[in-house]
Amino acid sequence: MEKTAAKNNKVEELRVSNDALEDGDELRRRLAEEGYVFLKGVMERDKLMALRRQIMELLMQGGWLVEGTDPMDGIARIDAQCTEGDTAYSDVYHQIYALQDFHRSGHWSEVLRVMEQVIGGEVLPHPQKIARLWFPQYTAHTTPMHQDFVHFQGSIETYTLWGSVGDCPIELGGLAVLPGSHKIGQVREHHFSLGAGGLAVDEEDLAGTWLSTNYEAGDALIFPSLTVHQALPNYTEDRLRVSLDNRYQARDRPIAQHMLQPHLQGISGFTWEQCYTGWEDEELQYYWKDLGLEVVPMSTQWGDKGFAEALDLARGGDERALLQLRRIARRDSESERGQRAVQLLDEVNV
Repeated sequence: MEKTAAKNNKVEELRVSNDALEDGDELRRRLAEEGYVFLKGVMERDKLMALRRQIMELLMQGGWLVEGTDPMDGIARIDAQCTEGDTAYSDVYHQIYALQDFHRSGHWSEVLRVMEQVIGGEVLPHPQKIARLWFPQYTAHTTPMHQDFVHFQGSIETYTLWGSVGDCPIELGGLAVLPGSHKIGQVREHHFSLGAGGLAVDEEDLAGTWLSTNYEAGDALIFPSLTVHQALPNYTEDRLRVSLDNRYQARDRPIAQHMLQPHLQGISGFTWEQCYTGWEDEELQYYWKDLGLEVVPMSTQWGDKGFAEALDLARGGDERALLQLRRIARRDSESERGQRAVQLLDEVNV
């Protein structure tokens, strides 16, 4: 199992950059030097908490939260544990994904103002918005150390804005970054892992002190695609962690084709048409289609490598790899990967 910063190293405090909030040059200098900027209270807390209410009510309806508790408390049913890659996860996740207010949050005026400062020009919010929903007592599935570029591709000059939907103390498993790790100027070697994305960099290749904090609703952590980061484990007894994890870039930079599709579409075939059903207005529907974007194909090189490593590890009895292959076989047994997973599982009789 991959090690995590929370278990093995001291996690120190993020530097707060609100003093440079109106100074785009300084924000960009700090991003270039440190590989992140952290801003307190830049998203309106009331809007985030209203979004949290909608999300948590759907999670209660989906059976993820303990009946009879206040949905806003996020008290998780441990026997409902699931994660990205499980159909049980995507079935509930895509109900949240269809919330119009969830997509609006990536376009809030205060968010776009900050990202205009960071990017120094007209901003493209990626159509593929992302929410993260992480169960407690499920630390093997914590998002591992990685760079975002292997997942969203397109332009290196793409930025993630991460923020918790509700307060997120360290023990709930917020995001941690490794400052300066982007200065390598290239994509690092990634290997098979559990957790979101299924790819991780080796801890042995990294140096420095991890940074995180006790996040409050409204805080934003922004970093470029080469900064190494990870989620900290959710060590709470029973609380679910909910966060937003959205991407932004300049409109004149290339964007990969898959980032124009709903998140986790490959798990359940969820479409924009399904997403937009019942929306009150059309402002955010297909907003990117008339922007003349440079769209590039997705590269499968990192995913292919991770899958090949999972096959090799599974042959040797690695439980993490076997778990991943079982997931693939259950949800997609007719695809090439699914057939290879089924074949190997049959060979090792598990």
